[in-house]
Amino acid sequence: MKYRTTNELHHFLFAEAHIAEARTTPDSFSMILDNVTILPENSKNRDIRQMRANQLHFTICDASICSFVEEGYRIYDANGNLKEQIADRALLPEEYGEALAALSDCTLYSIERRKGRYEISIDGEDHTFLLAVSGNGDVQEWERFLSLDGEF
Repeated sequence: MKYRTTNELHHFLFAEAHIAEARTTPDSFSMILDNVTILPENSKNRDIRQMRANQLHFTICDASICSFVEEGYRIYDANGNLKEQIADRALLPEEYGEALAALSDCTLYSIERRKGRYEISIDGEDHTFLLAVSGNGDVQEWERFLSLDGEF
């Protein structure tokens, strides 16, 4: 990879980024993301404006999934009356592999680091997920900068 940053999570915006792939290894959690916004404060961004990257490899080092929750939802009829309410569901560790594979083509709301863990909010095809991953740091790698409205 041409560009690499370490622990610069706050110099990226992941809202509306698309997940191409998500996976775990014994010592890391990684995602390949498209449409990631790179902020001007990023150490590799020599431009004075927001840029974009596709095929950005986002890795959490020494990672372990703390929780993987399929968020609940409510269904209303046309008159606004509650018809059904589905509660949050915590996935079991044996479901993680299949659930991570299903995240391909999903969209991110955010990736934030709070209290030593990464909280990843994901918009699935018909519901949302909240993934919490502990880790010792993060690495971002990508090949080239793109302008927000086309190639740079």
